[in-house]
Amino acid sequence: MVRIRNIQVIDRALNCTYDIFSIGEDDFKEIFPGQFQDIEFVKDFVTRVGDERATRILSRLWKTRVDKKKVRGIHGTLFFELDFKKKYYPTKSEHDMVTGFENNLKTTNKT
Repeated sequence: MVRIRNIQVIDRALNCTYDIFSIGEDDFKEIFPGQFQDIEFVKDFVTRVGDERATRILSRLWKTRVDKKKVRGIHGTLFFELDFKKKYYPTKSEHDMVTGFENNLKTTNKT
């Protein structure tokens, strides 16, 4: 049985629709190789696997757009041309996202 994963794609275009695409487990692991990784930047992905392999995997991804109303979970987020967001995802895990407000929350919650 092939496990299908859903990836939300976000790019810098003003008309970006934040589409969701499904992909097989093997391709998902190529894009998100870390144990708890669910964030990736396309430039990092292409650098890691090479242009040819990245093109093959992304070509499969683009063929599998999913209706958002039917999605059962988002397993990863792939950013295009938004490298400035890397500072918010130092571990490439959404769980460890850094917003800059963490210290404010700690002092506010001490009451």
